[in-house]
Amino acid sequence: MTTTVQPFHLHIAEAELDDLRDRLSRTRWPDPETVDDTSQGPPLAKIRALVDYWREGYDWRRCETMLNRFGQYRTEIDGLGIHFLHIRSPESNTIPLIMTHGWPGSVLEFRDVIGPLTDPVAHGGSASDAFHLVIPTLPGFGFSDKPTATGWNLDRITDAWITLMDRLGYEHWGAQGGDWGAAVTSMLGYKAPPSLIGIHLNMVLFQPTDEERENATAEEQEMLGRMQRYEEQFSGYYKLQNTRPQSIGFSLADSPVGLAAWIYALFQDVSGSDGKPEDVFTFDEMLDDIMLYWLPNAGPSSVRLYWEAMRSMMKGGMPTQPMSTPTAISMFPGEQGGISRRWAERRFANLVHFNEVDRGGHFAAMEQPELFVTELRSAFEGMR
Repeated sequence: MTTTVQPFHLHIAEAELDDLRDRLSRTRWPDPETVDDTSQGPPLAKIRALVDYWREGYDWRRCETMLNRFGQYRTEIDGLGIHFLHIRSPESNTIPLIMTHGWPGSVLEFRDVIGPLTDPVAHGGSASDAFHLVIPTLPGFGFSDKPTATGWNLDRITDAWITLMDRLGYEHWGAQGGDWGAAVTSMLGYKAPPSLIGIHLNMVLFQPTDEERENATAEEQEMLGRMQRYEEQFSGYYKLQNTRPQSIGFSLADSPVGLAAWIYALFQDVSGSDGKPEDVFTFDEMLDDIMLYWLPNAGPSSVRLYWEAMRSMMKGGMPTQPMSTPTAISMFPGEQGGISRRWAERRFANLVHFNEVDRGGHFAAMEQPELFVTELRSAFEGMR
C-alpha cells in the first residue's frame, strides 16, 4: 500500500462529453404525470428544461476548471483510492476541518463556503475565523475508487478519515457533516480520536423515543410531522437503495436523464425550496453535482452505501450512549430530520452550540452558504 498523497488533475476526454450529448439527444421521455403537483415525483416539464440546458448550454469545462483550482488530491487508504479537496488557509491561527458530503451531494456542496472559511479576511471576516479544509469524496462517489467487495460501511469510512487527517499531518482537527456526512461525523465523535477537538452537524441521525413522542412540545410535534411526511412521501429512494441498490443501478449507469431525475427529486423534496429547486439552485449547480455521478459512473456504487449502512445498523449501528465529544448543531428549517435542543442534550453530553436558523434545508451549505459559514464560525469559536 502506498501512503503518498498525489495531486489529481481532472480532465474528462471530449469523447465522453460527446457521448453524453448524444445520449441526451436520444432520450425517450415518459408520459407527463397525471397530477398538477410533485406527489408523483419530478414533473416532466421541469426535467425537460434541465436536460435542454444540459444538452445545449451547460459547460463542463467551467466546473472542471473550478475543481482543479480548489486543489484536488488522491491517496490510498485501506486499499482504496480516496479523492479529496485540500485547501489551506493563508492564516496561521487555523483549525483543520474535515467536511463530509452526503448523497446525492458531492464535494461541490461546499463550493460557496470554501473561500469564506479558508480566507475570511478576503470575505469580510476576521483572521481568527480561518480553517484549513479537507473535503474528501466518499468511497464509491465521484473520483474516489469504487469498492469491489462488501464492507465499506460508515465505521470503515470513519477510520479512513482519521487516517487521512493523520497523513496530512494534522494533530488537532474538527469535523463537519450533513446527510451521510453527518453519520460519518457522528461516528468520528463516538470514536473520539485524541486529535478530534469537536464536531458540527447540520443533520442529526436519531429516532425519538416513545416518551419523547408522547411529551413532544408544539415545536417538536412539527418536527415529528416533517419526519412522518418524509417517511410517507419522500423516502422511496431510501428504501430502494437500502434493499436493492443494484436494481436502480442499471438506470443510473445507462441513462443520464434517469440519473438526473433521480437526483433532482432530492433537490426538489428535501431542500428548503418548497418543491421548487430552481428557486434555490441554478441549473449549473444541480448539473455540476449530477456530473460528478455521471462521468465516473458513480451512481450505482454510491447508492450501495445505503445497503452497507443498513447492514451495519442491523448489527448494532450507532452507539446509544450520550456522545462526550464537543458537539455543535445547526438546524435548518427545511431539514426533514430535525432535532430540538432538549432532544439533542440527551444524546450529546457536551453540546457546545445549538441554533435553529430561519431558512435553508437539507443541502445547507449550498442553499444558505452565508448562514452556514456563520454557524461554523460560532460552533468552533470555543474550540480553537
